[in-house]
Amino acid sequence: MTASVDTSTADTTSAPLPTAGPAPVQEPPVDVTAQVLDIARRSKVAARTLATATRAMKDAALHGLADALVRASAQIGAANAEDLARGRTNGTSPGLLDRLALTHERIVAIADALRELAALPDPVGEVVRGSTLPNGLRLRQVRVPMGVVGMIYEARPNVTVDAAGLALKSGNAVILRGGSAAARSNEVVVEVLRAELAARGLPADLVQSIDAYGREGAVALMHARGLVDLLVPRGGADLIQTVVREATVPVVETGVGNCHVYVDASADPAMALPILLNSKTQRVGVCNAAETLLVHRDAAEGFLPAALTALAAAGVTVHGDDRTAALAPAGIDVVPATDVDWATEYLSLDLAVRVVDTLDDALGHIRTWTSGHTEAIVTQDLAASERFVAELDSAAVMVNASTRFTDGGQFGLGAEIGISTQKLHARGPMGLAELTTTKWIVHGEGQIRA
Repeated sequence: MTASVDTSTADTTSAPLPTAGPAPVQEPPVDVTAQVLDIARRSKVAARTLATATRAMKDAALHGLADALVRASAQIGAANAEDLARGRTNGTSPGLLDRLALTHERIVAIADALRELAALPDPVGEVVRGSTLPNGLRLRQVRVPMGVVGMIYEARPNVTVDAAGLALKSGNAVILRGGSAAARSNEVVVEVLRAELAARGLPADLVQSIDAYGREGAVALMHARGLVDLLVPRGGADLIQTVVREATVPVVETGVGNCHVYVDASADPAMALPILLNSKTQRVGVCNAAETLLVHRDAAEGFLPAALTALAAAGVTVHGDDRTAALAPAGIDVVPATDVDWATEYLSLDLAVRVVDTLDDALGHIRTWTSGHTEAIVTQDLAASERFVAELDSAAVMVNASTRFTDGGQFGLGAEIGISTQKLHARGPMGLAELTTTKWIVHGEGQIRA
């Protein structure tokens, strides 16, 4: 209830009337779409400066960016600590916090990845194919930059650097939308990169961020057709599907990693166990970590008890079928698995486990539940490995090796901008070549078409 005031006897003759001060200045609302389109136009202009840049110029810039990041390690680390503290307060999962974290060692590793990029061949200008026609026309199909590459990603400040480095080496400008979880980290990293580019006489606008414009900015980037030449979403399934569904610019779809390890009947347990543990536990919050283990029934009794013991020792919670639970040693719990487990990218110390009767059953399970990222078979049977490779349609298939190798750096591509699970020009780890397109160059001597 509000108190009433009796004004019937109030003396209003002697009190001065209140005077109105200056009206507060109303800031005009920000036109986010206009701001993002302006950023894209500046990116387009900046990208043109790289069209004639030599490899030496680009490589020197990459080394400069790497040195600048290491020099700014303390500043970046302090910003990252703010993001991590906010993430813990907001209940961010341990897997995502691991992706978000930037230790000094990780910053040095990110810088080293830029130096590795500098050592790789420049894809721009590479002749893909060529010929001379009967009429004398000389044809060449050569690699050229995409132009402006957009990145929308989550909780991965290392992607900020990877994308910038890959874009620079391949002759592109990049526009980054890194999400709120890594806002301070990305802000500082972008400042460091832009300052170093400017110090080297290159346009700072080769690297720009639209983080300040939030989700509305991301939508504007998705709709910047004619200004953004390629958009790459990198993150969880919801993010990727939103971009694929909403974007009007060309999109390369990266995929979540519901990756499988299959231990075949002929597998050597001494080989299979380290592959399994590395695939699952070496780093859990990444898309190439294994999420499901399939074991042939003929290998199950000799492999699963030791495997379940080792997984438990590593802190892994196993979600298994009845046959898996029956082989669990005393004291090791197995959570009953459901279809949700077969479909889940855990990004945590959880693993779905199933015993299968045949290779066909393993292949059928994977075809049903895979995200098309990476599958691995452990086997001594050449025919089984050949079937596994031929009959599975994922972006990467491993034979007797960890799923964790599906990575641009591990494949010798330098850093990666993402791992594509679609089937257009880019599939698997996307390195320098995947950030280029081609153009046809035709030289003639006055030929005309009859």
